[in-house]
Amino acid sequence: MSTGKKESSPPADTLSQSGQTVISPASLAPAQSQDAIDAMLAQATASRGAAVPADSGTQSLPPVGEQRCGLIAIVGKPNVGKSTLLNALVGQKVSITSRKAQTTRHRITGMRTRAATQFVFVDTPGFQTRHGNALNRSLNRTVVGAVNDVDLIVFVVEAGQFNLADAKVLALLPEKTPAILLANKFDLIHRRAEIAPWLRSMQERHNFSEFVPMSANNAKDVERLFGICEKYLPVQPWMYGADELTDRSDRFMAAEIIREKLFRLTGDELPYTSTVIIDQYEEEGNLRKIAATIVVERDGHKGMIIGEKGEKLKRIGTEARHELEALTGGKVFLEIWVKVRSGWADDEARVKTFGYE
Repeated sequence: MSTGKKESSPPADTLSQSGQTVISPASLAPAQSQDAIDAMLAQATASRGAAVPADSGTQSLPPVGEQRCGLIAIVGKPNVGKSTLLNALVGQKVSITSRKAQTTRHRITGMRTRAATQFVFVDTPGFQTRHGNALNRSLNRTVVGAVNDVDLIVFVVEAGQFNLADAKVLALLPEKTPAILLANKFDLIHRRAEIAPWLRSMQERHNFSEFVPMSANNAKDVERLFGICEKYLPVQPWMYGADELTDRSDRFMAAEIIREKLFRLTGDELPYTSTVIIDQYEEEGNLRKIAATIVVERDGHKGMIIGEKGEKLKRIGTEARHELEALTGGKVFLEIWVKVRSGWADDEARVKTFGYE
C-alpha cells in the first residue's frame, strides 16, 4: 500500500498536460458530447507525436523529495487485453498472454521508472463468473484485493462494448479510488459517432476520472498513458530499483511461460483447469536445469497434451525452452512431465499448494 499524501484528482474537464490529451466523461453534456468527442480524437491524435520522459535507468536518480511512485491496478474481464497492456507498459514480457480465457491467474507486478516517476502496475486475473470452483474463488479474491490497495485503477474494456462480465468487474471498483476508463482496441471502431452515447452510459455506471481511447498494441498510445497516469501518483520514494521490471522470480516465470505454450498449442480443447508446477530450478553458471509438471484433471487431457508419439509435448517444451533462454540469456535444460490430479481445481488445499493465493 502506498504511503505519503496523495494529491487531489484533476478537475473533471478536458485535460491537456505535456502533450497528453484526454477528456473526462463527466464533461460530456448530451448537447455537446459529439463535438467534445471529435475534439478529443483530433487532439489525442496530434499528441501521439509528443515527447515522452526517458527511463531513469539511463539518468542520475532524482532526489527522494522529487520522486513519485504509486500502485496502478489493471482490471477487466478475461481476454480484454490486460496482460498485453502490462507488457507494453513495462517494455518486456512479464505476464503471459493467449487467446484462452483465464490465462492470467496471479497478481503480476510490473514496474517502469521514467524520469522522477516510478509506475508500479498490477495485472490481475480476469474476474471469473462462469465457474464457482476453488481455483476461481482464489482468482477473484486476488482481483478484489488488488483494487482496494492501489492509488489508481485502469478499468479496461473493449471500446463501445459492455456486458455482464464487464459489469461484475466494475461493481468491484471502490468509489474512493480514481479510475480511468480505458477503451482498448479503439482502432477497430469504424463508426466513432457511436462512442459518445456509449461513453455517457459508462459514466452513468461509474464516476470515471478520465476516458482514454487507445490500442494496447500501439506504442504511441502506450506512451501517452504514462503521462495520463502520472498525475494520480503520490510524491513519495520509489518502491523498487530504477532498473527493476517485475517482482516475480525466474522460477515463477518459467512456470508461466510453459503454461502459456500449453494454452497456445492446445487451444480451446484443453480445459482451463490445467496448471504447471516447477519441481526443480537449478542454476549452474550459464545453464539452468528446470523440471516441470503439467497437472490436468483427466486422463484424456493428459493424452491431449502429450499428442501422437509425444509430438505435442515436445513442441510445448521446445517453444518454452527457446523463450526461457531468451529471457535468461543462457542455456536451459527443460524436462516436462504430465500428471493427472482429479478434481484439484475444486480442492482449496491443493489450489494453495499449487501456488494460488
